[in-house]
Amino acid sequence: MEQLWFPNLDYLETVLKFNLYSVIDILIVAYIVYKLMLMIKGTRAVQLIKGLAVLLIATALSSMLNLYTMNWLLKQAMTALVVALPVVFQPELRRALEKLGRGQFLKHGSLAPQAQGDISQVKIIAEITRATTIMSKNKIGALIVLVRETGLEEHIDTGLKIDGLVSAEFLVNIFIPKTPLHDGAVIIRNGRVVAAACFLPLSENPNLTSDLGTRHRAGIGIGEHSDAVAVIVSEETGIISMAVEGILTRNLDEASLQERLSALFSSKPGSTLTSLWARR
Repeated sequence: MEQLWFPNLDYLETVLKFNLYSVIDILIVAYIVYKLMLMIKGTRAVQLIKGLAVLLIATALSSMLNLYTMNWLLKQAMTALVVALPVVFQPELRRALEKLGRGQFLKHGSLAPQAQGDISQVKIIAEITRATTIMSKNKIGALIVLVRETGLEEHIDTGLKIDGLVSAEFLVNIFIPKTPLHDGAVIIRNGRVVAAACFLPLSENPNLTSDLGTRHRAGIGIGEHSDAVAVIVSEETGIISMAVEGILTRNLDEASLQERLSALFSSKPGSTLTSLWARR
């Protein structure tokens, strides 16, 4: 006698339990994940998460291909990362707890597009170079940070947010001594001045010469923590320097600075720094 097929009772019981409370539960979790993603957007955590994803994929592949030694090493690395993650994500965790304490975690952020000026890449580099040259001749200390791939949101939050167009006059005016915003770094992202008077991590490189002050150490330090480009003007000597990936190049003139910036932020003809620096 042919046996009749009956659906799995456990499966039916699970489906029947899926009620309004389950929907609310899923929506709450989805919203929290969405807010966490917005929180890490524009920070180093994005690149760190990509690195973790690569490690997870490599661990799975080594297990599938029976690469026992490689698999064992990757598993040990993952175990060590469990301990290291709270230290690595310390800035993001601090920001999350601060927002939770201020009651801002559940606030809905504005979705309005950021105003962008119709300024070409060449124009923005020219304005930065011109401002740097003016400050060098007048021995006005300055630290200008240009964002590339790695986001600097945690450092932007330490300063005063501006969202202004990049111009030589604007940049020079910010760094005039004894003005409210002169002490700290200016951060440029998406082709705009997003913040001023920002605090940056100082380099801990023991091989740096003693004549380098706080500005230079901060410029080198931000390059050690990210792929940002820092342009520094010495207040004592007026020397123009540029720090990339922890390496400081000194004694630049207007032409060499413009050439180096153009090489670092080169793109296809007709593109703008607005689109080039939109990566976070």
